[in-house]
Amino acid sequence: MQKAPQQGRDVKLSARGVKVFYDDTAAIKGIDLELMDKEVVAFIGPSGCGKSTFLRTLNRMNDTIKGCRVEGEVLLDGEDIYAPSVDVVMLRARVGMVFQKPNPFPKSIYENVAYGPKIHGLARGRGDLDDIVEQSLRRAGLWDEVKDRLNQPGTGLSGGQQQRLCIARAIAVSPEVILMDEPCSALDPIATTKIEELIAELSSQFTIAIVTHSMQQAARVSDRTAYFHLGEVIEVNATEQVFTQPENPLTEAYITGRFG
Repeated sequence: MQKAPQQGRDVKLSARGVKVFYDDTAAIKGIDLELMDKEVVAFIGPSGCGKSTFLRTLNRMNDTIKGCRVEGEVLLDGEDIYAPSVDVVMLRARVGMVFQKPNPFPKSIYENVAYGPKIHGLARGRGDLDDIVEQSLRRAGLWDEVKDRLNQPGTGLSGGQQQRLCIARAIAVSPEVILMDEPCSALDPIATTKIEELIAELSSQFTIAIVTHSMQQAARVSDRTAYFHLGEVIEVNATEQVFTQPENPLTEAYITGRFG
């Protein structure tokens, strides 16, 4: 069931009747869900309920999985991202991804951030590139910590810093949507707090969808929450309502810890 999201916002990304199959097994069983412009939506639910699988349909990351088949429509600004004419590289520049485990490239901090703008031709020269790298690291809350060691390997940073570097890398190509697949699960509480503060700041510029196992995190960072169960979205509502007055008994059972 799809609830009207925050009034006055445009629909940014829309899933209509989305089904995902791994060979003959249905992992997602027909999801309708809209993400509005510049809102944060959290996906919660038990392990194996389809949260991450659905997230990956939103920028065609499932294309890389053998035997995976997607049915239905995913519309970005009204255009079907699964249409044959869509350039997947360009799509993933518009819909960026931050993974569960920080995965900086085996390059310098500078080159990690500069990589996307280089391949997409977003910088006219070294000066432009320097500006993009600095602004991306600033927006990711990392500039002050790394500005004196930009030529050192990104892999030498702490886990929390690596994850913020990956966020800087994602935003360097000026995406419209950022997908986050449990971005804090490998981080300590202090690093987690920094990422959550960063999500709050970035939500003024980007649409963000975040998969999280932490209901407390969903409550802290999101405008709306979608509860997934056995490959279906059971409920989508304002986050406060989902956690205080859920409409579906299955949502309530999960929120109150009776299963999951």
